[in-house]
Amino acid sequence: MLCPFCQYEKSKVVDTTKDAPGGIRRRRECLQCGERFSTLERPILATPLLIKQDGTREEFNRDKLLAGIRIACAKRPVSAADIERLTGEIESRLQRMGKSEVSSRVVGDQVIQGLKELDFIAYIRYAIVYLQLDDLHAIRSEIDHLLSED
Repeated sequence: MLCPFCQYEKSKVVDTTKDAPGGIRRRRECLQCGERFSTLERPILATPLLIKQDGTREEFNRDKLLAGIRIACAKRPVSAADIERLTGEIESRLQRMGKSEVSSRVVGDQVIQGLKELDFIAYIRYAIVYLQLDDLHAIRSEIDHLLSED
């Protein structure tokens, strides 16, 4: 593990804790400069290829999913831990499916459901793009549907 401060190769583990999505978080100390930093270790499990609407296939990208959820939750009272947890849950579900390919709609549907539980405004932001709500009446209809569920 390279030190992010001085790029030295050797460090010692100071503390180890389990992380919620099944990973291990390690606190390390560089043996050259003495700076401390954290690393996150996760098992590498196969995730399926995503079949896009146009028929192309794309590797699942956790960072892309995380970025999309963060954009929907921008300036909302949703913690980074909740966003990370939702991303981890979606990735785990995809891995447990055991399929080599799934429709990208599967991921989108899981994001929509997770955001609905986290924050209604973040849900609406994501839904406008994902569900292609392209006029005010469609958006109003979705908001009315949410209010009737609540």
